[in-house]
Amino acid sequence: MAGKRRTKQPAMPREDLGRPSAWRLQHGSFGDPVREADPETGTPIALRRAVDTLGAMLANGTITAPMHDAGVVFRGQFRAAALDTLRAMPLIRIPAGSGDPLTERHVHARRKVAAAMHVLGGQDSAAGSCAWHVVGCEASIREWATRQGWGGKPIGHSQAQGILIAALGVLASHYGLADRSNALSRNASSAVT
Repeated sequence: MAGKRRTKQPAMPREDLGRPSAWRLQHGSFGDPVREADPETGTPIALRRAVDTLGAMLANGTITAPMHDAGVVFRGQFRAAALDTLRAMPLIRIPAGSGDPLTERHVHARRKVAAAMHVLGGQDSAAGSCAWHVVGCEASIREWATRQGWGGKPIGHSQAQGILIAALGVLASHYGLADRSNALSRNASSAVT
């Protein structure tokens, strides 16, 4: 009785650990690696920074620097207000704690976010919903457009990008960043003539 001859299975290609995985790359691109020394061990490491939506739009020239800065300010206030849905469990629970996790900093940041959302027309408006999800929660424009959209209805990617640009323009004006850039450009043009 002759046994069947087994064919050698090709080896599975190994994943290059020096690059982001295919799963990670489908969720956004990365910048070029920056080689540095690890502060603790001194061994060389490559740091890759994820490209955010606002940074990519600024690099493409889709938004201006004041719009980008307004988005960064809004994102910082959103994080300080602890409004994002992802939260970590406290590692140590204090038995005599008050149960109120909000600090004065959270309350102050929430007031600032509420004022910005009021300027954008509220969370139910297109600009408010886009700023909340794309800038605050850091979802992609495409993800917001297909899942959330405006009023629960999906919208096209180009319309969603236009809504985000309009929201960033309003935020830049709200934070006083647009006036500064307009004043600088007016002063520069008057100095030339």
